[in-house]
Amino acid sequence: QVQLVESGGGLVQTGGSLRLSCAASGFAFSMYFMRWYRQAPGKEREWVATITSGGDSTSYADSVKGRFTISRDDVKNTVYLQMNSLRLDDTAVYYCNGKGGWGQGTQVTVLT
Repeated sequence: QVQLVESGGGLVQTGGSLRLSCAASGFAFSMYFMRWYRQAPGKEREWVATITSGGDSTSYADSVKGRFTISRDDVKNTVYLQMNSLRLDDTAVYYCNGKGGWGQGTQVTVLT
């Protein structure tokens, strides 16, 4: 079955960077679009970024455009989210999504 395991979250100062990883298994990873979502306390889950199968195209929510970069490694069956210039409102649990499955999430907390 689809299994997605996120890692790389943690505490970071405003303006800092983190790179999230999501290791996938149980499906033909290279054939699927992959997405990152996030959910802040008291808010609904929101879409952050998408990468197409093959990685030739990406798209981003306006709130992260120019600061976050989604990428994938189809050999390692892993999707990444490079997050730069982090802001307080980036604090959330970050989830990856693919083939209808969800990971358990990884917490990102941005500190002043």
